[in-house]
Amino acid sequence: MGALRLPSLTSLFTSPSSAAALHRRHLHLPLRRLYTANCSAQSSTAEKEISSTSELEGPPKLKLQQDKDRVITPRSQDFNSWYLDIIANAELADYGPVRGTMVIRPYGYAIWEAIQDYLNAKFKETGHSNMYFPQFIPYSFIEKEASHVEGFSPELALVTIGGGKELEEKLVVRPTSETIVNHMFTQWIHSYRDLPLMINQWANVTRWEMRTKPFVRTLEFLWQEGHTAHATPEEAEMEALQMIDVYTKFAYEQAAIPVIAGRKSKVETFAGASKTYTIEAMMGDRKALQAGTSHNLGQNFSRAFGTQFTDENGQREHVWQTSWAISTRFIGGIIMTHGDDTGLMLPPKLAPVQVIIVPIWKKADERTGVLNAASSVKEILQAAGIKVKIDDSEQRTPGWKFNFWEMKGVPLRIEIGPRDVSSSSVVVSRRDIPGKQGKVFGISMESSSLVPYVKDKLDEIQSSLLGTAMSFRDSNIMDVCSYAELKEAIAQGKWARGPWSASDSEELKVKEETGATIRCFPFEQPQGTKKCLMTGNPADEVAIFAKSY
Repeated sequence: MGALRLPSLTSLFTSPSSAAALHRRHLHLPLRRLYTANCSAQSSTAEKEISSTSELEGPPKLKLQQDKDRVITPRSQDFNSWYLDIIANAELADYGPVRGTMVIRPYGYAIWEAIQDYLNAKFKETGHSNMYFPQFIPYSFIEKEASHVEGFSPELALVTIGGGKELEEKLVVRPTSETIVNHMFTQWIHSYRDLPLMINQWANVTRWEMRTKPFVRTLEFLWQEGHTAHATPEEAEMEALQMIDVYTKFAYEQAAIPVIAGRKSKVETFAGASKTYTIEAMMGDRKALQAGTSHNLGQNFSRAFGTQFTDENGQREHVWQTSWAISTRFIGGIIMTHGDDTGLMLPPKLAPVQVIIVPIWKKADERTGVLNAASSVKEILQAAGIKVKIDDSEQRTPGWKFNFWEMKGVPLRIEIGPRDVSSSSVVVSRRDIPGKQGKVFGISMESSSLVPYVKDKLDEIQSSLLGTAMSFRDSNIMDVCSYAELKEAIAQGKWARGPWSASDSEELKVKEETGATIRCFPFEQPQGTKKCLMTGNPADEVAIFAKSY
């Protein structure tokens, strides 16, 4: 079987260059000791890192590669090429004819469906209903909220001609939906009895990015966006925190990614929001990925659009709002968190195929018995709710199949040969433990033995992936107490964590001189007095700085 590779994706998708503590009712997940340094000093010198950007070239022609060319660049050699090789060879995505767009292939989309299944259930459990808004938005809507239009103007895709005629008003192809949502909320909300109004939509979004990377940053991507309206600021704040908590649990429990949840700085806050909460994940190259956000919009959009209600005292008030989203960039996060030189390594809870069965025979008279045993094992596992597939193709060797499904990140492999059929047993191999160490012989085919064994191993893999990612994250966060130490940490490719109370201009100075930004002020904060690493003034919180995607 030939495979479509993306050997020249690099020319199309260029990687980028270089409120207080969470309420006790929210999730507290294990983090390393949040802050360990005793800070008192600050530095006065800095070195400027200059990064270059170039305009993307047009998409190269696809080339059909032979199986012998199914090679993955070592991660340590070139992280970006490794990432693109995995996307191509694991058949997650291809790219579209428009520069910076991608086609999500069935295997990649199946991961997105698993993400959808979990989050959709959680959204409904927390009182939200799904609906859909048009993707075309009048440009005048975008202009109504000043900071919103300023923040999104460079990324807008505009429609000026429709039906062969110039439109009276240009239309924006949805970059996000706060404006059109407020337009409709204004028509639906009249009284306090109409609140809270809590909706979600699964949709596509267009943002005209100049530097793109498949899944992480593309012109068009898929996401869910939640929008809610409330009668009080307290309800809106509780909602914003509740949804970042949902995302945090998802990251830890489903994706096995140990994100750090916290509040964005004013500089990094979503355009039009009062507060932005985020989950930040450390990728395998130690860059940060903003994996999900939840915004407390205050009354910014409701005032711009006149979204009001009559309260219980008969007074007209503007609603308080939130919006929150996770997108297909999370798939990129899974690749870059767990993948290795062999390829993908998928957490079992999100894997489209949790168990691949590879039947093995040499002689013609062995074929029927082996395939019957494989089918029986598949039926047993499927009945137990395990996502299982048989690779019974006869054009490939067992060794080729082993490598192929390992590259696609399937958590468990079951091998069945003539001897296994005779002994009514199977061989089980773990994706996360390579070689003989991850292989166990003689596991009974009986349902009462096989099902609990497979489920236990899937749970072990899920926990192992989280533990490995957490150890990697914690070993690459440096506690700093001066600007010099912050620069040193960033120069080493690590995250820097230290007290911060400096100005927006000083935050921008850090970005200009190091390429790092404040990823968040973590919800989990150390106790005791602290001094700002930049100014030496008292600081109430520590911030995390890192280079990011």
